[in-house]
Parts: sequence; C-alpha cells; structure tokens
Amino acid sequence: MKIAIIGSIHQSGLNILKENNFDILEIVNLEINSLKKELQEVDGIVLRTAELKENVLSKCKNLKIIARHGVGYDNVDIKFLNKNNIALGITGTSNAVSVAEHVMTMFLYLAKKINISDSLVKKGDFIKKNTLPSFFELYNKNILILGFGRIGRELAKRCLSFDTKVYVFDPFIDNEIIKQHNCIPIESKEEGIRVADYISIHMPLNEKTKNFISYDEFKISKNNLILVNTARGGIINEEALFQALKSKSILGAGLDVFENEPPIKNHPLLSLNNILLTPHNAALTLECRTRMSIEACENIIYFLNKNRKLNDKNIVNSNLIKS
Repeated sequence: MKIAIIGSIHQSGLNILKENNFDILEIVNLEINSLKKELQEVDGIVLRTAELKENVLSKCKNLKIIARHGVGYDNVDIKFLNKNNIALGITGTSNAVSVAEHVMTMFLYLAKKINISDSLVKKGDFIKKNTLPSFFELYNKNILILGFGRIGRELAKRCLSFDTKVYVFDPFIDNEIIKQHNCIPIESKEEGIRVADYISIHMPLNEKTKNFISYDEFKISKNNLILVNTARGGIINEEALFQALKSKSILGAGLDVFENEPPIKNHPLLSLNNILLTPHNAALTLECRTRMSIEACENIIYFLNKNRKLNDKNIVNSNLIKS
C-alpha cells in the first residue's frame, strides 16, 4: 500500500512505515493540481499543515485514512471524510507535555518580564535594576484552564507544583474528574475570568468557541491578567485583545496561534511590547516531533492492518468508519 507524506516529518516515523512494507510518497509541491495528481492512488496520508479540502480529496480514489501530525484538524474537510467513510487520525498522546511547557514558559516570561532585565544587563545598566517595572510570582495565583483534555491536565499538574489554585472550565468533562486532578471546576467562563490571574486556552475552534474571549470578557477580567493561547487562532478576538493590551486593561498575553497564519506584517498585535508571540510551534520540540511522527504513522499502519494496537481515541470519526 502507498502512503503519502505531506509536509516533512521526523525520520523515525518513515522508518516504521518502511519496516511495515509500505511504499512512501513524500510530497513537497502543495499546489492543488499537483496534489490531485499525486494523491490519486494513495491508501493513506500523513498530513502536517497543508489543507485538504473536497476539491483534492474527491480525486483520492483509494484513500482510507488521513493521519494528522498533531491534534487539530481544521485543515481537513471532515464532512467529506465522514460522508465517504475515510478515517481521520490525530496524535492525541504526543504533544501534551511540549505544549504545557510552552504555556508555562509564556506565563513565566510575561510575569517576570525577563526580557527587560536581560536587556538591562546587556546594555551595561546592571546598577539601574531599580528602574525595572514590577514583576510577579505564580505562587498562590489563580490559574484558569479553558478545556481539560490531555494538554489542560498536563498544564494543571505543572501549575499546581507552583502552589497555584487551578480553576477549570470544560462543560464536557465531569466535575469529579476535574476534582480528581486537584483542580476546581467552575460552571461558566465568566466566573473563571473574574478570578483569574492567568488564563490558558485548550479548546478546539468551532462555532461555539469563535471569539470565546472578546470585548465583554476583557471588561470583567483583572488588570493583572496574563492570557495565553496555544490552541487555535480565532478563539480570542484579536482586535479586542489588542485594545485590552494597548489600554493596559490586562497585563500581558502570549499567542502561539493566530486567526490568519502567518499574521500580516502590519498586524496591530506585532506593535505591542506586552505580548509574546511564537509561530505556532508550541508542540515542535524535537521530542514531540519524534513522538508525533511515530504516532501518526502507527495510526496509519494499525488502521490499515486492522491491528488491535490502534488507539481508538486517536480516530476522530471512528463511529462512522466501517469495521
């Protein structure tokens, strides 16, 4: 069987495919006409960030599974896959630690304003440390986690080690499960936003979460709030965030994701000094890239071979796939 790799992945995943006697087609030309031609005969696809919509997928006559190299799948036409009984896999167990660490890095960087201290020393102004702005601890602060899947739980574990109070809003998770992780369940995002010193977002982007945090939410937040989004752009209204940061109605923000990627060069958020921006790479540590490569390829192998080792939770639309 033939497997297409769209976007580069770590060699460890390719090795597993070769060991299981799959033919590998590495695709570098992402133009639509090229994809239509190259993908006609493939049985499976390992997909990074390229878009696969109906205009391309309709030409894939042998396609049985797409394995995302990650957990988000807004770049795939899930309706077409469901209609045509094509499986969609994600690497659900691979990226939680890396993303949680990225959030903690942003929390600490923004709270300590470490870049300003670094600049002071490098400019030879060590003795002027009394001119530095106030910076803060995580200790005893209120953390709000929006979404309590694997990443949210890994983040909670790390926040609790700083002796913080961790609040969780996730209407799809039983309160008892949240309590078992030593966190405090809340019934509404408004309740959490009012008490939060730090917020981290770990939800998918959909009709209900689009602009989930916008002007109204910033009106009720603390002015020392640090807000971090490593999930999907569009969950935070970027214009509302810009106004909140510019007016200092919140302390700072960290974004790894944007509504449009890459953001335009004159995007207003790029002009601010109280925001930390990264290029959607929270999950791209070497360790995580290795794990995602292996897990994505194993999803392909186990699914196509009907192997019991397949993690059913990794198949997003498993209820629609014929056994």
